Amino acid sequence: MQSEQNNRAEGAETSAENSAGSTVDSSAQHGADSSMAQAVNQQSRDISEVPAVELINTVSVHLMSAAAVKLGLADDPHADELKDLDEARKLITSLAGLITAAAPEVGATHAAPLRDGLRSLQLAFREESSVPDAPGKGPGEKWTGPVN
Repeated sequence: MQSEQNNRAEGAETSAENSAGSTVDSSAQHGADSSMAQAVNQQSRDISEVPAVELINTVSVHLMSAAAVKLGLADDPHADELKDLDEARKLITSLAGLITAAAPEVGATHAAPLRDGLRSLQLAFREESSVPDAPGKGPGEKWTGPVN
């Protein structure tokens, strides 16, 4: 969709340039559009070959990693500078919703390690927070229940 809009905008710019007297090689423009369309088609085919379970796990791991960084848990001497508990809360809550919704679809084998990682992040958030949340009100606890 975005590519189509970009292509339309480029086409409008090309028409404006042509009417202003600029010379544009239309065959070169067509070749660029064609190669972009091929790249989009290839990406669509590639993503269609990935099982849903793998996509869910990959997205979950990315959310976990981002939340860990925002909690200041990165393996970096400047990890404290990256700490942002508000951002961590959003990431953990999103992760909890994804895992809770996906668990019946992906099965216990895949959901169990994701739940363990989520719980670890929730506990780390409680430790990092200077103002503790009430039980059941911490990040993601709406979906997982209270974490102690």
